[in-house]
Amino acid sequence: MSDGFPQLPSLNALRVFEVVARHLNFRLAAEELGVTQAAVAQQIRGLEASLDLRLFERMPRGLALTDAGLGYSGNIRSALAMINEATRLLRPQAAHLTVSVTPTFASKWLIPRLGSFALSYPDIDLRVLATDRLSHFSTDGVDIAVRYGNSAFGAGLNSELLMEQRIVAVASPTLFEGVAATVSFEQLQDFIMLHDAHNFWPQFLAELLPQHAQPTAKNLRFNQTSLAIEAAISGQGIALASAAFVHDDIVAGRLVQVFAQQLTVEKSFYLVWPRKIQQPESLSIVKDWLKIQAGDS
Repeated sequence: MSDGFPQLPSLNALRVFEVVARHLNFRLAAEELGVTQAAVAQQIRGLEASLDLRLFERMPRGLALTDAGLGYSGNIRSALAMINEATRLLRPQAAHLTVSVTPTFASKWLIPRLGSFALSYPDIDLRVLATDRLSHFSTDGVDIAVRYGNSAFGAGLNSELLMEQRIVAVASPTLFEGVAATVSFEQLQDFIMLHDAHNFWPQFLAELLPQHAQPTAKNLRFNQTSLAIEAAISGQGIALASAAFVHDDIVAGRLVQVFAQQLTVEKSFYLVWPRKIQQPESLSIVKDWLKIQAGDS
Protein backbone atom coordinates (compact mmCIF):
# COMPACT_ATOMS: atom_id res chain seq x y z
CA MET A 1 0.00 0.00 0.00
CA SER A 2 1.35 3.47 -0.91
CA ASP A 3 2.54 5.86 1.79
CA GLY A 4 1.29 8.87 -0.17
CA PHE A 5 4.02 11.02 -1.71
CA PRO A 6 7.18 10.62 0.37
CA GLN A 7 9.35 12.40 -2.24
CA LEU A 8 7.06 15.44 -2.47
CA PRO A 9 8.77 18.71 -1.44
CA SER A 10 6.97 21.57 0.29
CA LEU A 11 4.12 22.76 -1.93
CA ASN A 12 4.75 26.32 -0.80
CA ALA A 13 8.40 26.00 -1.87
CA LEU A 14 7.29 24.66 -5.26
CA ARG A 15 4.96 27.62 -5.74
CA VAL A 16 7.80 30.02 -4.90
CA PHE A 17 10.07 28.09 -7.30
CA GLU A 18 7.57 28.47 -10.15
CA VAL A 19 7.38 32.25 -9.66
CA VAL A 20 11.17 32.66 -9.38
CA ALA A 21 11.71 30.47 -12.47
CA ARG A 22 9.29 32.71 -14.38
CA HIS A 23 10.89 36.00 -13.34
CA LEU A 24 14.51 34.82 -12.80
CA ASN A 25 14.65 37.52 -10.17
CA PHE A 26 14.10 37.25 -6.40
CA ARG A 27 12.82 40.82 -6.08
CA LEU A 28 10.15 40.48 -8.79
CA ALA A 29 9.10 37.11 -7.39
CA ALA A 30 8.81 38.61 -3.90
CA GLU A 31 6.57 41.43 -5.25
CA GLU A 32 4.24 38.97 -6.96
CA LEU A 33 4.04 36.75 -3.88
CA GLY A 34 3.75 39.63 -1.42
CA VAL A 35 6.67 38.46 0.73
CA THR A 36 10.25 39.60 1.32
CA GLN A 37 13.17 38.74 -0.93
CA ALA A 38 14.78 36.99 2.04
CA ALA A 39 11.74 34.70 2.41
CA VAL A 40 11.87 33.83 -1.31
CA ALA A 41 15.61 33.09 -1.15
CA GLN A 42 15.11 30.93 1.96
CA GLN A 43 12.41 28.84 0.23
CA ILE A 44 14.65 28.28 -2.80
CA ARG A 45 17.63 27.31 -0.64
CA GLY A 46 15.44 24.89 1.29
CA LEU A 47 14.06 23.35 -1.90
CA GLU A 48 17.52 22.90 -3.38
CA ALA A 49 18.72 21.31 -0.13
CA SER A 50 15.78 18.87 -0.04
CA LEU A 51 16.40 17.89 -3.68
CA ASP A 52 20.18 17.87 -3.19
CA LEU A 53 20.77 19.74 -6.44
CA ARG A 54 21.01 23.29 -7.72
CA LEU A 55 18.03 24.70 -9.59
CA PHE A 56 19.49 28.16 -10.27
CA GLU A 57 22.85 29.64 -11.16
CA ARG A 58 23.46 32.90 -9.29
CA MET A 59 24.59 35.36 -11.99
CA PRO A 60 26.02 38.90 -11.57
CA ARG A 61 22.66 40.20 -12.83
CA GLY A 62 19.77 38.01 -11.71
CA LEU A 63 19.45 34.26 -12.00
CA ALA A 64 19.63 31.52 -14.63
CA LEU A 65 18.02 28.09 -14.47
CA THR A 66 20.31 25.08 -14.46
CA ASP A 67 19.49 22.27 -16.88
CA ALA A 68 17.81 20.41 -14.03
CA GLY A 69 15.96 23.55 -12.96
CA LEU A 70 14.74 24.22 -16.50
CA GLY A 71 13.17 20.79 -16.88
CA TYR A 72 11.81 20.82 -13.33
CA SER A 73 10.19 24.26 -13.77
CA GLY A 74 8.19 23.12 -16.80
CA ASN A 75 6.88 20.07 -14.99
CA ILE A 76 6.08 21.99 -11.79
CA ARG A 77 4.25 24.70 -13.74
CA SER A 78 2.11 22.02 -15.40
CA ALA A 79 1.43 20.33 -12.07
CA LEU A 80 0.43 23.62 -10.38
CA ALA A 81 -1.82 24.45 -13.33
CA MET A 82 -3.56 21.08 -12.86
CA ILE A 83 -4.04 21.78 -9.13
CA ASN A 84 -5.37 25.26 -9.91
CA GLU A 85 -7.81 23.90 -12.49
CA ALA A 86 -8.99 21.13 -10.17
CA THR A 87 -9.61 23.71 -7.45
CA ARG A 88 -11.44 26.03 -9.86
CA LEU A 89 -13.77 23.21 -10.90
CA LEU A 90 -14.81 22.72 -7.27
CA ARG A 91 -16.52 26.13 -7.27
CA PRO A 92 -17.72 26.92 -10.78
CA GLN A 93 -20.78 28.77 -9.57
CA ALA A 94 -19.16 32.21 -9.36
CA ALA A 95 -15.91 33.97 -10.19
CA HIS A 96 -14.59 35.91 -7.21
CA LEU A 97 -12.70 39.11 -7.94
CA THR A 98 -11.47 41.68 -5.40
CA VAL A 99 -10.86 45.29 -6.37
CA SER A 100 -8.96 47.63 -4.03
CA VAL A 101 -9.87 51.34 -4.05
CA THR A 102 -9.69 54.32 -1.69
CA PRO A 103 -12.76 55.03 0.46
CA THR A 104 -13.55 58.18 -1.54
CA PHE A 105 -13.25 56.38 -4.86
CA ALA A 106 -15.54 53.67 -3.50
CA SER A 107 -18.25 55.93 -2.09
CA LYS A 108 -18.28 58.71 -4.70
CA TRP A 109 -17.57 56.77 -7.91
CA LEU A 110 -17.61 52.97 -7.72
CA ILE A 111 -20.54 52.13 -5.42
CA PRO A 112 -23.15 54.14 -7.41
CA ARG A 113 -22.20 52.05 -10.46
CA LEU A 114 -22.16 48.59 -8.86
CA GLY A 115 -25.85 47.99 -9.46
CA SER A 116 -25.35 48.04 -13.22
CA PHE A 117 -22.35 45.72 -12.89
CA ALA A 118 -24.36 43.16 -10.89
CA LEU A 119 -27.10 43.20 -13.54
CA SER A 120 -24.64 42.81 -16.41
CA TYR A 121 -22.40 40.18 -14.80
CA PRO A 122 -24.39 38.16 -12.24
CA ASP A 123 -21.80 35.32 -12.29
CA ILE A 124 -18.97 37.55 -11.01
CA ASP A 125 -18.78 38.00 -7.25
CA LEU A 126 -17.15 41.44 -7.08
CA ARG A 127 -15.63 42.33 -3.72
CA VAL A 128 -14.64 45.91 -2.93
CA LEU A 129 -11.77 46.53 -0.51
CA ALA A 130 -11.91 50.21 0.42
CA THR A 131 -8.78 51.35 2.21
CA ASP A 132 -6.32 54.24 2.23
CA ARG A 133 -3.54 51.72 2.85
CA LEU A 134 -1.63 50.45 -0.19
CA SER A 135 -2.93 46.92 -0.62
CA HIS A 136 -0.64 44.00 -1.42
CA PHE A 137 -2.07 41.86 -4.18
CA SER A 138 -1.01 38.47 -2.83
CA THR A 139 -1.36 38.83 0.94
CA ASP A 140 -4.63 40.83 0.76
CA GLY A 141 -6.14 38.69 -1.99
CA VAL A 142 -6.49 41.69 -4.31
CA ASP A 143 -6.90 41.00 -8.04
CA ILE A 144 -6.95 44.57 -9.34
CA ALA A 145 -6.58 48.00 -7.76
CA VAL A 146 -7.31 51.60 -8.64
CA ARG A 147 -4.30 53.59 -7.55
CA TYR A 148 -3.62 57.32 -7.64
CA GLY A 149 -0.22 58.38 -8.88
CA ASN A 150 2.03 58.31 -11.92
CA SER A 151 2.34 55.43 -14.38
CA ALA A 152 5.19 53.59 -12.58
CA PHE A 153 3.92 51.29 -9.82
CA GLY A 154 6.77 48.83 -9.58
CA ALA A 155 8.06 45.81 -11.42
CA GLY A 156 5.80 42.79 -11.64
CA LEU A 157 2.72 44.98 -12.04
CA ASN A 158 0.73 46.04 -15.09
CA SER A 159 -0.80 49.52 -15.10
CA GLU A 160 -3.21 51.28 -17.40
CA LEU A 161 -4.62 54.81 -17.22
CA LEU A 162 -8.21 54.81 -15.97
CA MET A 163 -8.91 58.53 -15.88
CA GLU A 164 -7.08 61.79 -15.47
CA GLN A 165 -7.57 63.93 -12.41
CA ARG A 166 -9.46 67.17 -13.08
CA ILE A 167 -10.06 69.26 -9.95
CA VAL A 168 -13.10 71.53 -9.64
CA ALA A 169 -14.38 73.78 -6.87
CA VAL A 170 -17.85 72.87 -5.64
CA ALA A 171 -20.31 74.09 -3.03
CA SER A 172 -23.93 73.76 -2.06
CA PRO A 173 -26.25 75.93 -4.20
CA THR A 174 -27.66 77.29 -0.95
CA LEU A 175 -24.46 79.33 -0.56
CA PHE A 176 -25.36 81.24 -3.73
CA GLU A 177 -29.14 81.22 -3.44
CA GLY A 178 -29.41 78.49 -6.06
CA VAL A 179 -27.29 80.28 -8.67
CA ALA A 180 -23.80 79.09 -9.66
CA ALA A 181 -22.46 82.62 -9.66
CA THR A 182 -18.83 83.44 -10.37
CA VAL A 183 -17.11 84.15 -7.09
CA SER A 184 -14.56 86.97 -7.02
CA PHE A 185 -11.39 86.91 -4.96
CA GLU A 186 -12.92 89.37 -2.51
CA GLN A 187 -16.04 87.20 -2.10
CA LEU A 188 -13.89 84.14 -1.60
CA GLN A 189 -12.72 85.61 1.70
CA ASP A 190 -16.26 85.20 3.05
CA PHE A 191 -16.37 81.42 2.52
CA ILE A 192 -14.76 78.54 4.36
CA MET A 193 -12.26 76.65 2.23
CA LEU A 194 -12.66 72.90 2.74
CA HIS A 195 -9.41 70.97 2.43
CA ASP A 196 -8.61 67.27 2.08
CA ALA A 197 -5.30 65.45 2.42
CA HIS A 198 -4.28 66.44 -1.15
CA ASN A 199 -4.48 70.20 -0.30
CA PHE A 200 -5.03 71.40 -3.88
CA TRP A 201 -6.17 74.89 -2.84
CA PRO A 202 -2.80 76.71 -3.12
CA GLN A 203 -2.19 75.28 -6.62
CA PHE A 204 -5.80 75.88 -7.68
CA LEU A 205 -5.77 79.53 -6.58
CA ALA A 206 -2.34 80.18 -8.07
CA GLU A 207 -3.76 79.27 -11.49
CA LEU A 208 -7.19 80.80 -10.94
CA LEU A 209 -6.09 84.09 -9.38
CA PRO A 210 -2.37 84.50 -10.10
CA GLN A 211 -2.47 88.24 -9.40
CA HIS A 212 -3.59 87.77 -5.80
CA ALA A 213 -1.86 86.53 -2.71
CA GLN A 214 -3.33 83.54 -0.91
CA PRO A 215 -6.77 84.40 0.51
CA THR A 216 -7.39 84.81 4.21
CA ALA A 217 -10.54 82.71 4.14
CA LYS A 218 -11.17 80.33 7.02
CA ASN A 219 -10.07 76.74 6.53
CA LEU A 220 -11.58 73.42 7.53
CA ARG A 221 -9.48 70.30 6.98
CA PHE A 222 -10.42 66.64 6.48
CA ASN A 223 -8.29 63.53 5.97
CA GLN A 224 -10.51 62.16 3.18
CA THR A 225 -11.93 63.83 0.08
CA SER A 226 -15.34 62.26 0.62
CA LEU A 227 -15.66 64.09 3.96
CA ALA A 228 -14.82 67.44 2.34
CA ILE A 229 -17.43 66.75 -0.35
CA GLU A 230 -20.08 65.90 2.26
CA ALA A 231 -19.20 69.10 4.14
CA ALA A 232 -19.69 71.08 0.92
CA ILE A 233 -23.06 69.39 0.30
CA SER A 234 -24.19 70.41 3.78
CA GLY A 235 -23.33 74.04 3.02
CA GLN A 236 -20.20 74.40 5.15
CA GLY A 237 -17.97 75.89 2.44
CA ILE A 238 -16.23 75.31 -0.89
CA ALA A 239 -14.40 72.06 -1.56
CA LEU A 240 -11.96 70.96 -4.24
CA ALA A 241 -12.50 67.49 -5.65
CA SER A 242 -12.07 65.38 -8.74
CA ALA A 243 -14.80 66.17 -11.26
CA ALA A 244 -15.56 62.43 -11.46
CA PHE A 245 -16.30 62.30 -7.72
CA VAL A 246 -18.82 65.19 -7.73
CA HIS A 247 -20.45 64.57 -11.12
CA ASP A 248 -23.50 62.80 -9.69
CA ASP A 249 -23.94 65.42 -6.93
CA ILE A 250 -23.83 68.25 -9.50
CA VAL A 251 -26.36 66.47 -11.76
CA ALA A 252 -28.64 65.92 -8.74
CA GLY A 253 -28.38 69.59 -7.73
CA ARG A 254 -26.67 68.89 -4.41
CA LEU A 255 -23.58 70.80 -5.57
CA VAL A 256 -22.73 73.51 -8.09
CA GLN A 257 -19.37 74.20 -9.71
CA VAL A 258 -18.20 77.51 -8.29
CA PHE A 259 -15.57 78.37 -10.91
CA ALA A 260 -15.57 77.40 -14.58
CA GLN A 261 -11.83 76.68 -14.40
CA GLN A 262 -10.51 73.18 -13.75
CA LEU A 263 -7.12 72.22 -12.39
CA THR A 264 -5.42 69.33 -14.18
CA VAL A 265 -2.81 67.67 -11.97
CA GLU A 266 0.04 65.37 -12.95
CA LYS A 267 -1.18 62.36 -11.01
CA SER A 268 -4.06 60.29 -12.37
CA PHE A 269 -6.08 57.20 -11.51
CA TYR A 270 -4.62 53.94 -12.83
CA LEU A 271 -5.76 50.35 -12.99
CA VAL A 272 -3.00 48.17 -11.52
CA TRP A 273 -2.87 44.36 -11.47
CA PRO A 274 -0.19 41.68 -11.05
CA ARG A 275 1.74 40.53 -14.12
CA LYS A 276 0.93 36.84 -14.48
CA ILE A 277 0.96 34.39 -17.37
CA GLN A 278 -2.63 33.29 -16.77
CA GLN A 279 -5.24 35.88 -15.84
CA PRO A 280 -8.83 34.98 -14.91
CA GLU A 281 -11.44 35.93 -17.49
CA SER A 282 -13.27 37.92 -14.81
CA LEU A 283 -10.26 40.26 -14.51
CA SER A 284 -10.53 41.32 -18.16
CA ILE A 285 -14.29 41.79 -17.77
CA VAL A 286 -13.96 44.00 -14.68
CA LYS A 287 -11.06 45.95 -16.19
CA ASP A 288 -13.01 46.69 -19.39
CA TRP A 289 -16.14 47.59 -17.40
CA LEU A 290 -14.20 50.07 -15.24
CA LYS A 291 -12.73 51.73 -18.34
CA ILE A 292 -16.18 52.07 -19.92
CA GLN A 293 -17.54 53.61 -16.72
CA ALA A 294 -14.61 56.05 -16.57
CA GLY A 295 -15.27 57.08 -20.17
CA ASP A 296 -18.87 57.89 -19.25
CA SER A 297 -17.92 59.93 -16.17
